[in-house]
Amino acid sequence: MGLRRLLTPAALPLFCALLLGVCPVRSQGPEFWNDQAQLTLRKALHRQRTLNTNVAKNVVFFVGDGMGISTVTAARILKGQQAGNPGEETVLAWEDFSSLGLSKTYSVDRQTADSAATATAFFSGVKSNDDMVGLDDRAKVGDCASTFNASAESFLTLAHKAGKATGFVTTSRVTHATPAALYAHCPDRYWEDDEDVPSYERALGCTDIGSQLAENGKDFEVIMGGGRRELTSRDFIDPEYPEKDGHREDGRNIINEWLLSKPQDRSKYVWNLDDFNKVDPNETDHLIALFERSHMHFEIERADDEGGEPSLAEMTEKAIKILQKDPDGFVLAIEGARIDHAHHDGTARLALLETLSMEEAVAKAMELTNEEDTLVIVTADHSHTLTIGSYADRGNPILGLSGYEGEDDLPIPTLLYAGGPGGELEMRSYNRTGARRNLNNIDTEDLEFIQPAIIPAHDESHGGEDVAIYANGPMSHLIHGVHEQNYIAHVVRYAACLDDSRENCEASSAPPSGSLSLAVGITTFILSTIFSV
Repeated sequence: MGLRRLLTPAALPLFCALLLGVCPVRSQGPEFWNDQAQLTLRKALHRQRTLNTNVAKNVVFFVGDGMGISTVTAARILKGQQAGNPGEETVLAWEDFSSLGLSKTYSVDRQTADSAATATAFFSGVKSNDDMVGLDDRAKVGDCASTFNASAESFLTLAHKAGKATGFVTTSRVTHATPAALYAHCPDRYWEDDEDVPSYERALGCTDIGSQLAENGKDFEVIMGGGRRELTSRDFIDPEYPEKDGHREDGRNIINEWLLSKPQDRSKYVWNLDDFNKVDPNETDHLIALFERSHMHFEIERADDEGGEPSLAEMTEKAIKILQKDPDGFVLAIEGARIDHAHHDGTARLALLETLSMEEAVAKAMELTNEEDTLVIVTADHSHTLTIGSYADRGNPILGLSGYEGEDDLPIPTLLYAGGPGGELEMRSYNRTGARRNLNNIDTEDLEFIQPAIIPAHDESHGGEDVAIYANGPMSHLIHGVHEQNYIAHVVRYAACLDDSRENCEASSAPPSGSLSLAVGITTFILSTIFSV
């Protein structure tokens, strides 16, 4: 069967969706599904013949904190439904990447891991124990003496040593577990400022994560996120909340220290949206932007912030435009941190909206970079216990009731958690009425609605199942199956020549990769065929 025979009227929306990701795909009978499968097969065969083996001049690494596969599926459906479609057929920005794998997220000491251990794995290439950042498993939690000679370097540090521009963007505090693993080596993820570190551990030489941002983070060109309080002293008057001060007892202002380590005429610190918007990437080589005392706001609540906050996509754009001026390339890590926070609270809608906020950032990164020389990876550190079930009809609101009832004749929502605050609400309902919550007259799409859960718990927990790894660009085919999570860092290091494991690092130009030429070739064919009909 030739490609021309596949170009039926029913298949035209399919071509548009596969190549551009913007056209709604609807069920159109067996011809549609067969054509869809054949097109996907041909794309796969072409990719196999034309692997992109270029050296990755640039790397953009996205972490959706807590973005398990069920979260991705639910966010995909929500995005489609927001556009007026059934939802299930939607394609997220990273779902058209050329390569896909799975990541095993357990840590050395936990079956279900935390963000510190997982970030250490995919940033530094070694698995570690829970609650520690930037250390291998010879270190023990809270034990300063055990950390000597146990440091694990992140690929961001290696990129700096290789002469590339570097930076990170997060919606959490910049000293929080995931970003901390990029620059800090600390036996306790909660030692974010000096007052958090026990005096006897300080006496042994351990320093807090904020201090290490000044010491090791000074090598980075861009730092964006929240967390002013961990970097400023008790006598610091916060510009956004004058009634509040910093948390540091040592009198240090890490923000100023970072700035003073940079050329003053091309370095900036901003804390609000207006000043952020005034930053000209062409005139700025170093930027530290801290938009909150603690974590940044959820995307949907940004408008309520007095100082104003940029979106994750806006921060991504600014960071790339600053870093890409370096002729040697750049490495940028970006975290959609608050997916995880919303899940812990049992608020599924917020978690899905945060996922879609990160998707916009991924789309922006793809727009600003070239897949010939830029490796883009999207993954998660761990999952959550969100489930999608109850046989809802196609197109049923993903945040709504499934249309089915339990044996107790009460409705079942499509999304549930295994445990969490929703379980506490169910327990209270049982104690009060002898039954779980009746959701018939409840707005389950309200931002503050807490999804039902089986086990009552103050916080919903992480999930221990594998998470997805999506990759596009040079050497992305190295993501190809089920991998240990620490393997991802080795792919980045190999693709970008950040260590000595690759022999052809001088050959920065290789034969053109297939994915871009394939898209251009098929698009040209489609257009010529359409206009010749």
